[in-house]
Amino acid sequence: MFGASSPPQSEATPFYPRSPYGAAKVYAYWMTRNYREAYGLFAVNGILFNHESPRRGETFVTRKITRAVARIHAGLETHLYMGTLDAIRDWGYAPEYVEGMWRMLQADEPDDYVLASGTAWSVRQFLDAAFAHVGLDWNDHVRFDERYLRPTEVDALIGDASKAERELGWKAGIHTERLAQLMVDADLASLRAEGTTAVDQPIFSSRPEAG
Repeated sequence: MFGASSPPQSEATPFYPRSPYGAAKVYAYWMTRNYREAYGLFAVNGILFNHESPRRGETFVTRKITRAVARIHAGLETHLYMGTLDAIRDWGYAPEYVEGMWRMLQADEPDDYVLASGTAWSVRQFLDAAFAHVGLDWNDHVRFDERYLRPTEVDALIGDASKAERELGWKAGIHTERLAQLMVDADLASLRAEGTTAVDQPIFSSRPEAG
């Protein structure tokens, strides 16, 4: 939604989406506000920055990385193919964000809230945290692939969730390094549960999510 708007981004930051996905979310935001203001509906917008967990789909960059780390550590893969490593994202832990959404719905009056950790991590730093968790150096395994570059890349998404903290008592507790570790551990446990021994298809990373 914020896309090319300068960080940090709050409820007052102008929207500047850089993808059809982001533009669609901006449409949904304004439709929600329109119905709230026109018909008095208890309708809120949760503007959630990237929120991840071990349940994240394998096409999303964080899960692609942690799944690849687990498979490389297990000897099932050798390389991970990436696009830009310089994109900055504000990653948080999905269960905490679900609690934040619940808190929005308990408020006396409906309003719009940003949920974010307020921390800035590059894709490169996420790689470093994930690989380091199993004692590996990402430089030995990550390869560049220009197919994963965007024509309109979103450089930096960093949320300001001070309104949610002030009015809802919500604040992110798990930040990116711990999040990466949790996701790697879950993917390692999944491999152990599967008893996987054969090498599957190569792991390719998607681009970091845009707003």
